[in-house]
Amino acid sequence: MEQILLFAPLVGALICGFGHRMIGEKAAMMVATGLLFLSAILSWVAFLTFHGNDHVIPLMRWVESGGLSTDWAIRVDRLTVIMLIVITTVSSLVHLYSWGYMADDPQWKEGERYKPRFFAYLSFFTWAMLMLVTADNLLQLFFGWEGVGVASYLLIGFYYRKPTANAAAIKAFVVNRVGDFGFSLGIFGLYFLTKSINFSEILDPHTAEAISQQTIRFLSWDINALEVITMLLFIGAMGKSAQLFLHTWLPDAMEGPTPVSALIHAATMVTAGVFMVCRLSPLMEYATFTPNFIIVIGATTAFFAATVGLVQNDIKRVIAYSTCSQLGYMFVAAGIGAYPVAMFHLFTHAFFKAMLFLGAGSVIHAMHHEQDMRNYGNLRKKIPYTFAAMMIGTLAITGVGIPLTHIGFAGFLSKDAIIESTFAAGAGPAQYAFIMLVIAAAMTSFYSWRLIFLTFYGTERGDKHTHEHAHESPMVMLIPLAVLALGAIFAGMLWYEDFFGHHVEEFFGHSVYANHDTNHVIHDAHSVPNWVKVSPFVAMLSGFILAWIMYIKKPTAPAKLAEQHSGLYAFLQNKWYFDELYDLIFVNPAKALGRFLWKKGDGKVIDGGINGLAMGIIPFLTKWAGRAQSGYLFHYAFAMFLGLAAIITYFAITGGAH
Repeated sequence: MEQILLFAPLVGALICGFGHRMIGEKAAMMVATGLLFLSAILSWVAFLTFHGNDHVIPLMRWVESGGLSTDWAIRVDRLTVIMLIVITTVSSLVHLYSWGYMADDPQWKEGERYKPRFFAYLSFFTWAMLMLVTADNLLQLFFGWEGVGVASYLLIGFYYRKPTANAAAIKAFVVNRVGDFGFSLGIFGLYFLTKSINFSEILDPHTAEAISQQTIRFLSWDINALEVITMLLFIGAMGKSAQLFLHTWLPDAMEGPTPVSALIHAATMVTAGVFMVCRLSPLMEYATFTPNFIIVIGATTAFFAATVGLVQNDIKRVIAYSTCSQLGYMFVAAGIGAYPVAMFHLFTHAFFKAMLFLGAGSVIHAMHHEQDMRNYGNLRKKIPYTFAAMMIGTLAITGVGIPLTHIGFAGFLSKDAIIESTFAAGAGPAQYAFIMLVIAAAMTSFYSWRLIFLTFYGTERGDKHTHEHAHESPMVMLIPLAVLALGAIFAGMLWYEDFFGHHVEEFFGHSVYANHDTNHVIHDAHSVPNWVKVSPFVAMLSGFILAWIMYIKKPTAPAKLAEQHSGLYAFLQNKWYFDELYDLIFVNPAKALGRFLWKKGDGKVIDGGINGLAMGIIPFLTKWAGRAQSGYLFHYAFAMFLGLAAIITYFAITGGAH
């Protein structure tokens, strides 16, 4: 069963990409979509029937080189089956949704075969992600890691005629290469110390403890080996999961079609870093500095992205920064050692964030591909089903529920679990994270309700013709929203006990590791004061009330506030000027160096040297050589005689010894 669900998307990608000319576009798309649904059904069967029987399914011998020996194998444990249902469920629904969204895409001319290519890319992306999460060694994981990077490049730059789409694809690829370089160094270092990259060996807690007692000499410092390796591995996670400093690719990735945004930024590629940190939990448990660094980066990312989301006007970019912020929550949970809680939020987030992205796509579809929320308004009656889905997604992401109970939307339970665990983790970085996450929760509520109020309430703004012709999306786009709505409502309540309650250890088994001598964070989280448990709800309520005042009661207030605090508004609108800073430090110097090497090095030195040789020395030599060509036979005979005399003289002197 595992082999079928794993390779079904690859078969769909090959058929859709190369076989659509033989069987037809629609048939190829149906095959790809059908195989994804088959993979999703089998994933749910694997998840619901999994009872802690961790096992490895070897597929073939893969790499044999010196002391390196790795199989291509499927590792099946609780972490794997959680990721399987997340990936295949969202991907299959995105495939179905794309039938409606891409039906009359304005970016393409009639007759162009863009649809099979799009579905082939989606299926290939899904297969690469499945390769990543089922890996039994770091090399196989890295293969999937790079595979989703390639697929994301193809999908983000799918509208290759748009310069902005091409630039966004290149940006995503380059920024991820920075993180992947650190990731690869971490893999090399781990192999150097353990002589293995197989999870069965490197995830042994005794191995992690042994590495923690070794040092690496760097320049004049002796650095703890485990800290170096875990830091390098986390740098890879920072790039793939868009954490602060390596986050700049994520908002620009919105240049791809909206279904791509739902697939990449909701449940798959961006969560790979969180999954990887949880998978390597034994290594993280015996490190000290790296987990604290993860906490600080995660909390700061959650705060940073939430502040930027406050002022964005593109509906997809608001949700993109929301994704960046929510990933920060997940990393904080992983950093404090609450790995099941990190996976809990990853699990619930997949449902409501995919629904928000697909709901945004439905709005864009209804408004003839207009993405600026300032040109929306009063759409709830025009597109009521989309409005209902967006409302459910907003209630989930903002954390609406009944305080001090386990009743609420999915985000209410998983986000609160992170905040409670962070408070229970104690002082230091965890205390900083607790404050940041509560503030980010208030801002999340504000920008989420701002999106709802600007889009579905108030007066109609923008082009009147567009508003008059706004229409609900076809059923093929609404069915995925309805399915995801079920997850956004019930996923938290159904699996709360397994991810954060009394069944955590039984549910996760050996798939994650917690050092019971030092890590009691999940146990302690249930004993935090009630004010801690209520604080996310208060933050959510505060954000909602403020958004209602500013965009419903006093709709002129935002413009006045932005004018009064123009400097702060510009700072947030320009995303803390990270892009400008990176242009100044990295991009412009690189362009200047390239221009210098092109103009001076290639143009003047290389081309100038060759041209000088061609125009100077060679004509001089050919001129003298030309003079020797007199056309008289006796001149040539005399030259041959001189050559023969020289050869005889040489042999007479040396005797032919040389």
